[in-house]
Amino acid sequence: MTFALGIVLFALGILIAVAIHEAGHFWSARWFGMKATRYFIGFGPTIFAFKRNGVEYGLKALPFGAFVKIVGMTPNEEDIDPETGRSGSEDPKAMWRFPVWKRTIVMAAGSITHFALALITLWVLFSFVGIPDGRYANQVPVRVGSVSQCVSPTFVYDPQTKSQKACDPNSDPKSPAAQLGLQPGDVILAIDGHAIGGNQALRDELKADVGKSVTVQYKRGEETLSGTAQIPEAQRLRLGVEKTADQVTAEDLERGGMLGITVDIRSADLPVLRYGPVDGAGQTASATATLVERTFASFKAIPERIPNLFKAIFGAERDPNTPVSVVGASRIGGELFELGDWASLLSLFATLNLFFGIFNLFPLLPMDGGHIAIAWFERVRSWIAARLGKPDPGRVDYYKLAPLTLAVIGVLGVFVLLTVTADFVNPITLK
Repeated sequence: MTFALGIVLFALGILIAVAIHEAGHFWSARWFGMKATRYFIGFGPTIFAFKRNGVEYGLKALPFGAFVKIVGMTPNEEDIDPETGRSGSEDPKAMWRFPVWKRTIVMAAGSITHFALALITLWVLFSFVGIPDGRYANQVPVRVGSVSQCVSPTFVYDPQTKSQKACDPNSDPKSPAAQLGLQPGDVILAIDGHAIGGNQALRDELKADVGKSVTVQYKRGEETLSGTAQIPEAQRLRLGVEKTADQVTAEDLERGGMLGITVDIRSADLPVLRYGPVDGAGQTASATATLVERTFASFKAIPERIPNLFKAIFGAERDPNTPVSVVGASRIGGELFELGDWASLLSLFATLNLFFGIFNLFPLLPMDGGHIAIAWFERVRSWIAARLGKPDPGRVDYYKLAPLTLAVIGVLGVFVLLTVTADFVNPITLK
């Protein structure tokens, strides 16, 4: 029940963010004196609507977004105003008649609202909600995240996966975790009678036990279990090294024993760190810069991850790095809500808003950035014509751009269909 409620609330949060995006267009247009005639949340059949000051507001049945009607957004407007009898392109308050800088602000206002939502969310997170204090990561119980069936004796970079090359079960030693039958969620309590109080203690113990057969005590639920395993020697990253696999050098590696697990450090295990309103602003700026960098990196990586998305649809294990749709994001939001991981939940919401804001500024129709690019192209073209003593070439004919626009819509439609399908049949899960 909590999981389902979390999905609904997170999806509602995304819908509200999109509605605020459209409100950004609407109110900025009205502020400059442009004629905005409609503001609706949702698509499809109208549930209710009302008119006020010449604007129709309403709610539609399909909660898949929102839209606003600004007269004269394109020169090919054919809507006839019943009050004046003029088409949208003829109206003196038509958007296209206003200076290009005003039109730019109106079209960018949607993305600006997403950026504002992201900044506010992160500031609230750092200042008041708090984040897990990673300084204590090596002092929390060692909980098994995932189990590898083998251990690779050497660290080798795999350019295909852009990570450490996977071990080979046919030639590499079987991992102690596999020997013990460890499962995700198990908590390592002791090795050969030495209590394991955190990841640092585990690494130190495994380094001392290379080549030995040891007794491992662990907890599964309320039951305490134990077993014996042989600890193989392997090349591993030094503690504290935070580099991508292609950046790892010999100085970043050390020899030691490996259990063959990833450690699941849960937010609930760590103390909460709150920065307060002033320092929270600085943390917000730093986190935003990091998220923007990662957002552009994710855009760049999308094409190479599409094949894995196809594989996931047809039954292969879902790569957690593959793109997700709003459906998948809402599902992850539901899991975080169920876990009570408010820091990750708010971070996810902020990340999505940054993604939406940046994506909408891409200089392609039908995105807002496409309209901005065309407006400035018209302005520059007119300026050049005036300097050359030639007549103003006028406005861009949007009808001629229809094939390109339809192509972009088609690509986006296929991408959305793929991600939604994958999120239904083989979703990314935190469990």
